[in-house]
Formats: sequence, C-alpha cells, structure tokens
Amino acid sequence: MTPEFILSLIVFLPALATLGIMLIPSEQKDAIRWATLVVTGVVLLLVFGVYIAGYAPNLAFDPEKSILQSFFNHSWVESFNIDYFMGLDGISFPLLVLTAFVSMLAMGASWSINKYVKGYCILFLLLETGMLGVFVALDLFLFYVFWEVMLLPMYFLIGVWGGPRKEYAAIKFFLYTLFGSVLMLIAILMLYFSSDLSDPLLMPHMEKCYLNVQAQADATAAMSKRIANDQSVQPIHTFNIMALAQIGQHTQQFDGFGIDPATQRPILFLGQGLQWWAFLLLFIGFAIKVPSVPVHTWLPDAHVEAPTPISMILAGVLLKMGGNGILRICYPICPQGGYELMWFVCTLGVVSMIYGAFAAMAQTDFKRLVAYSSVSHMGYVVLGLGVWSALARNGYSSEYWNMGVQGAMYQMIAHGISSTGMFFIVGVLYDRVHHRNLNEFGGIFDKMPYYTAMAILIFFAGLGLPGLCGFIGEVFVVLAVWKFSYLLAILSAAVVILTAGYILWAVQRVYLGPEYKGPHGDHLTPSNLRENIIGTVICVFAVIFGIFPYQFPDGRPSILKYMDATIDAQVRDLAEWTRETDAANRSTAATPTPSAPSNVAANK
Repeated sequence: MTPEFILSLIVFLPALATLGIMLIPSEQKDAIRWATLVVTGVVLLLVFGVYIAGYAPNLAFDPEKSILQSFFNHSWVESFNIDYFMGLDGISFPLLVLTAFVSMLAMGASWSINKYVKGYCILFLLLETGMLGVFVALDLFLFYVFWEVMLLPMYFLIGVWGGPRKEYAAIKFFLYTLFGSVLMLIAILMLYFSSDLSDPLLMPHMEKCYLNVQAQADATAAMSKRIANDQSVQPIHTFNIMALAQIGQHTQQFDGFGIDPATQRPILFLGQGLQWWAFLLLFIGFAIKVPSVPVHTWLPDAHVEAPTPISMILAGVLLKMGGNGILRICYPICPQGGYELMWFVCTLGVVSMIYGAFAAMAQTDFKRLVAYSSVSHMGYVVLGLGVWSALARNGYSSEYWNMGVQGAMYQMIAHGISSTGMFFIVGVLYDRVHHRNLNEFGGIFDKMPYYTAMAILIFFAGLGLPGLCGFIGEVFVVLAVWKFSYLLAILSAAVVILTAGYILWAVQRVYLGPEYKGPHGDHLTPSNLRENIIGTVICVFAVIFGIFPYQFPDGRPSILKYMDATIDAQVRDLAEWTRETDAANRSTAATPTPSAPSNVAANK
C-alpha cells in the first residue's frame, strides 16, 4: 500500500460511504445506523492497523522520527501551486486517532436519533471526512477546503436535529465560524502572495519544505537565476505549510508588506509587519474554534441545542482543530507574531480558564455546565502553546516551552476523551427524563448504579484527578508557565480548585442527592448494553492514558511518546530562531545610523 492510497482512503472513505447509505431505504433505520457505524469502525481499524499495529510495515508510524511520515505531495492546481499534500507527524497523528475514535463512539451514541436518520448519517460521515482532512492536510488551500467542508454538515446537524433553540444555535455557530474563516482566508492570501520559493536563503532548508518534484525543480532553477542576478525571475508563490514555515523562520519575506523603494525597509501597516498581522488573524480564527474568551459564546448554545452525539463530536474533535491550527500554522509560519504576542496569548489562555470555571459553577443546566468546562479546559491548551519561555533570561532553553506544548497537546487528547464522555453521560440522562436542570436531579446512584460509576470516573478525569488522563496535560502546562510568569502560573494552578468545585458540586447534586425531584422519574432505568459499552470504553482509556502517558510496560509508545520528537524539533527550531533574532536585533541596535559618522566627524 502506498501513502497516497491509505491516507486518502482513511480521509475520503466516510464521504464515499454516503453513496452506499443513499441506496438504503429510509424506513430501514437500524440498517442505516449499523452501516454508518461500520464505516466509522473501518476508519478506526485502518488508522490503528496501518499506523499503530504495523500491518503495513512501510507505513507504520515511527515515534522516534520528527520528520513527516506517510506523506505525499502531488500538484493539484498547477497554475496556483496548489498541492494535494498530506502527511503525518507527532502533531497530526494523535489527533487523527482521536478523530476516528470519537467518531465511532459518537455514532454508537446516535441510536437515540429517530428523525431523518438517513440524512443524519450522511451528514455525519461528511463531517468525519472534513475533520480527518483538517488534521492531515499540509497545503493551506487544501486545509481551508477541509475546514469549510466541516462547517455545513455541523450547521445542519445542529439546526435540524437539535433542541428547541436549534436554529439560533446553528446560525450562531455558522456565523462565528464563518467570521473566523474569513480572517483565516485573508491571512492565507497575505502569506501566499508574499511567499517566494526562489529566495536563495531557502536553499539550505529545501529538504524541510517537502516540495513535489516539479515544484522542487522550478524553485531550484529560479534560485540559480537569482544567484546569477537574473532580474527576470518571477516569484514562485506557495500554499505549502512546511515551505511557508521555512520561509517564515529563515527569510525576510514575511517581515513586511513589500519593500519601500526609498528606504529599502519592509513596509509596515499600523507599525506592524506582515507576520504580526498574519499571526493575529490566524490566531483569532483558530481561537474562535478553541474557543477562547471573548469569542466563545457560540459554544454553550451549540452544545445545549445539539443532539448528544454531535456534542460529543463538537467537544471531542472540533475544538481540537483550533489548537491544531495554532500549533501547526501560527507559530511555525509566523514566529515573529507569536514572539511579540506571547503575553496576549498566555493571558487569553488564563482568562479563558478562570472565566470558564466560574461560568460552569454558575450553571443550573447540566449540559451548559459541561460546555463551559470545555472553555476552561481548552484554556490550558492556549496557555501551553503560548508559553514562549525560550528567552534570553532563560538562556534560550526550550525545555519548559517544550513541556508546555506537550502538555497542551496531551490536554487536547485527554479533553477529547473526558469531554466526549461527559456529554455522553449527560445525554444518557436527558434521553430518559428530557431535562437537564441540576436542581431537580438527585438520587441517580440508587436508580442507575453502573451508569453513576462511569459518570463519576469520567467527571473525575475532567477534574484532573491524578491517575486519570486529565491530570498529565494540566500539570505539564502549569509547570511550564512557572518559567514564563509566576503570576500566570499561580492563577492557572488555582483554576484546579475551581474545577474541583463545580465538578464535585455537580456530582453531588445529580448522583448523590437524597432523591430525584424532576419529571419522568419512572423512566430512570439502568443504562442499557450499548450505553454501558460506550461509557466503559471511555472510562478504560481515561485510566490507561492517566497511568501510562508516555509508554506502556512492554515499551510500546503512548500519547506523549508519539508527539515527543515532532514537538521537540519544532520548539527547538523556534528557540534557535529566537536566539538568532535577538542577536540580529542587538546587532542592528549597535550599528550607527547613516547620519552618525558625519555627526562624529563634525564633533571632531
């Protein structure tokens, strides 16, 4: 099997399967559900069998390598240098596995959907293709296509199968995401039209650009002409994410909006260069998806109105697309912007953590509480990514920033497990009593003991209890922040207390109260086999990844080991960029201005 075949199959199999789903009569709802579940299962088996179990030895993912694996790059739209470019590394691979895993669990939870089942399953599979594609696409144009492919299915899944205010929630989700997409598109076009693969400064770094054969030949030929001072060479623009990262870190192409002919200096806009603005626009677009305060308000409404399986997808996967974008695109391509805005990013992460925790504590709707907890938990991700501690005062050491980024990545995976479980747990209750009022719950433990045991373990995983998956990422981020800012470290550590407060209070009110006070109390029957299987699987992985975050006793890699090499290489490169940039700035500051010699001569 070739990388092109297997990775394309994984991404597009759900979309292709919709053609088969269309042929099943609408009345055969169970057949449609089972067929969709099988498709999500096959995708998960392909990911596990090929890349983890190693049934295709030439494609098995090697956690020791920091370079791209199982990648391919073919020209797609040659006139605009748009490539069909996909691949895996330690950032995309764990998120690909998470997406396949959560998609299967969410489909398993979709048996409660009884309206327009065929349409629901078709949109669900299209959504899965969009999510998988976002994590493996390495061309910005292709990435943007998958990003938009995800938008419409989610809009309809909320707007058609949601709760009483589904239209409002769906439109709000659509508008927020579309606004972020427009900002991202502006930044992408800015980077594309400012990029030039013919820059001789790229020559030592061409191997890391992963260009296709034709683009490599064109760029090499153009570089030779530029070195020979051939003025007829036209710029070679690119959407290649890996090439743009090398341009951003090793050339001056993104320093400004062109060069001022009079001064030969970069043209700035409102005192800032292109990298600063591109980082800001991309960051806002991705922060909306994370979501971070103050662009988070679409999330509680979307979660409350979305059906349970879509809430599982939304929390377990879609929010991670924002974190992936910040880590994959913002920092490598626009390091100057990330460097200058590091305090803004870290402060935003801490504010989101604190605000989300207090907001969750104030809720009386069970699902809205879990939604605000996601805002708080994803704040750890933003904070961990922004902890640019590789500064002069720390000897440009990348150790703690590396810890923060790894903590952020681990938090995305752990939150993908725990939040998926929490929304599933809330949905099990809602399917029975059709309300989520925390003040009317109580005594659920007596009526649903196995369900309660699963619920408490999953909520404790979200709390960050040691031994469960939520602990590792949070403690890594807090430790990393200590080398950046004592104040932010103290505030982020204090959020743990707030998290314990709202989760323990919710557990006490729902499961351990004296008696159930709401309607439909006679419907509180023990969880069925399907619900027990889904909940147990989530509990098992919450425990496994809490005890074995790096590797298993037999030496096989766990989450941290898969991401370690890639993140270490990226952070080390950015730390070296910081050292070189500071040295260049000191050199510039020490260089006399053009008028200085004449002034000195005059004084003499």
